[in-house]
Amino acid sequence: MSVRVILSVEALEPRLSGIGRYSWELAERLPLIEDVESVRFYRNGQWITDPGLLLTDGRQPLWGNKPLRWLRKRNQWAVRLKQAATMRSHLFHGPNYFLPPAGEGGVITVHDLSVFRYAETHPAERLAQFERYFRPSVDRAAHIITDSETTRQEVADFLGFDLARITAVPLAASPVFQPRGADATAAALARYDLTPQGYALCVSTVEPRKRITQLLHAWRNLPAAVRSRWPLMVTGGSGWLSDAVRDLMEKGAREGWVRYLGFVPEEDLPLLYAGASLFVYPSVYEGFGLPPVEAMASGVPVVVSNASCLPEVTGGAAMLVEPEDIAGFSRALERALEDESWRRQAIAKGLEVAGRYSWDRCARETVEIYRRLR
Repeated sequence: MSVRVILSVEALEPRLSGIGRYSWELAERLPLIEDVESVRFYRNGQWITDPGLLLTDGRQPLWGNKPLRWLRKRNQWAVRLKQAATMRSHLFHGPNYFLPPAGEGGVITVHDLSVFRYAETHPAERLAQFERYFRPSVDRAAHIITDSETTRQEVADFLGFDLARITAVPLAASPVFQPRGADATAAALARYDLTPQGYALCVSTVEPRKRITQLLHAWRNLPAAVRSRWPLMVTGGSGWLSDAVRDLMEKGAREGWVRYLGFVPEEDLPLLYAGASLFVYPSVYEGFGLPPVEAMASGVPVVVSNASCLPEVTGGAAMLVEPEDIAGFSRALERALEDESWRRQAIAKGLEVAGRYSWDRCARETVEIYRRLR
């Protein structure tokens, strides 16, 4: 059965978040799947003719992308009627939690429940947005997609829904994340004053649930020779930097065992992953956790927290830690850096696990859900 789809693309912007990446991968792939008859792109009340332009400057210069309020009054009703007809003839997918009233009977993707579980990590306007729009979106959706089975179970419990109304569709690492030798990474790493295999990496927004404070304490407790050989690089959005994190970062930077790189350009990130000796992700709450999968796909041993969906997503390839146990965390990090036998096994298993995920699979499984609803 052929399907016609409207995909909401409000998460697309030049600096892609995880949800932005998910939206973009679907936007690229849905039109290429057999039996997908039509794909329209929608953003905050307007049609988007080329979602790729949102990744550059965020502006849409074409007439078809202008919001309705910009149209001359005599054309507004005709355009609105046409928009309503398109909404009725297509299945609406909101990949970023929300479904507009015109999308009744569509699909939403609920990536996690952090806005409810860790409200302190979100700005007030986002909390207000969820308070007002999330439950109506859930109620008008015919089906919910989550990124992992762990989140599927959590969402069902939270909403009081039957599991049959929710499907887990895993995300994936882009093909640009792959093992690379020193020759391929050295030039890019030199711009950050780094050398291949000469550092450990954490890619994460710095906020409480990511447990960066605990990671810093554990790294500071490593033997001086280990810290010196493999300083920790932290990169990602500044998020909600607490005074404790900032103080630890600054002190560690002065002592030479940690650096906060901030936002790294998208073209450099795969090289930064591939050049790392270890990847660490101590977050205690995720809907999927793309960074550990990107690290595994890059051929890097991975340490993650034994929490939320991370054991599920890493599939036995990662070393699991309890971030609150600083002494145990430090011991695990030392082993992960120095135990060559474990490292070889972790690299091989990580590549195998990461290889099970693909954006093509994600798009195909998403379309299967569309088909069931039409």
